[in-house]
Amino acid sequence: MGNAERKAREKEIRKEDIISSAERVFFTKGYQSSTMDDVAKEAQFSKRTLYIYFSSKEQIYFEIMARGYRLFLRLLEQDDNGIDLKDPAKSLKELFYKFSTFRKQYPHHFQAIMEYQNREIDFTASLTSSSIEECYRLGEEVLQYLIKIIKAGISDGTFLPGLNAERTALILWSCTLGLFNTADKKEYYLKNYYHLTGDELLQESYTILLHSILDPKHS
Repeated sequence: MGNAERKAREKEIRKEDIISSAERVFFTKGYQSSTMDDVAKEAQFSKRTLYIYFSSKEQIYFEIMARGYRLFLRLLEQDDNGIDLKDPAKSLKELFYKFSTFRKQYPHHFQAIMEYQNREIDFTASLTSSSIEECYRLGEEVLQYLIKIIKAGISDGTFLPGLNAERTALILWSCTLGLFNTADKKEYYLKNYYHLTGDELLQESYTILLHSILDPKHS
């Protein structure tokens, strides 16, 4: 390994260490209550060193979301019960439940993505970086799974003819985010007013979402 390559590798290790330290801080204290001083202390680096790698805690947050998307994509790519375009209805259900699995296995990364999607965090409008671009790229990669399933279902007659696959995917994704947000944050309300658990809400919601795009001839 050459000197330049070794330095690049060391820099990447430090960067990953900072992100891991930020995860521990953000997931414990909450993003809004955390500071770069907190992250520096946890990482055992000076704050000046942090700013060599990241311009702000917002940029680190996007790196954490990117990690979350990679974890979700890894779940989608697993062979067992994977996405099979030969059965679009089953594949749509599998995608929905893999998102639920991601929520349970990686709750902090799931919540980081959810909070950003629901705009509970106010990022600087002018913030631009490779971290954001990578996060958006991975988010689009996730959405492409859904688009492919819908296109396959339209093609084989499972889903309604004439659907716009991209727009339908965006609608289903938006509905799914809202449903998971309600299931997680309105647990007391659901239980006490409707005698319903969050998981039960998600199961029934999936059935409604699926039937909203199923071709009647198929159902």
